[in-house]
Amino acid sequence: MNHKGLDHFAIAVADTEAALKTWRDTMGFPVLYSEVVNDGAVRLTHLDLGNTHLQLVEPLVEGHPLHKWIADHGGAGLHHVCLKVDDVEEAMKESPVPTAPKPHEGTKGKKAVFLDANATDGCIWELTGK
Repeated sequence: MNHKGLDHFAIAVADTEAALKTWRDTMGFPVLYSEVVNDGAVRLTHLDLGNTHLQLVEPLVEGHPLHKWIADHGGAGLHHVCLKVDDVEEAMKESPVPTAPKPHEGTKGKKAVFLDANATDGCIWELTGK
């Protein structure tokens, strides 16, 4: 799998506005953009860290798996690390570990797919690209 470096790392949050008080207001990371994706299921807010992005991921629909993840982890926390690839579907075929069966909608209209965390020592990795 040929990756092009780090795209972002993501923190799962219950409330984006509350999280921005820490990451934008206290830490000083400027907000680049915020959008709702996957048919209104999640809000993705990207902050500029200079050489990469911090992505705040807020579940917006009842029953979304991130609500359980946040509860199981005692609140907001590092959810995943995302690598850039040229083509997500090609990267899925070349991946040395299993991926989700199909890509999902990422930021700015890009495709994204998660790697199987069981194959990566329990760490959640995502790939994003066209």
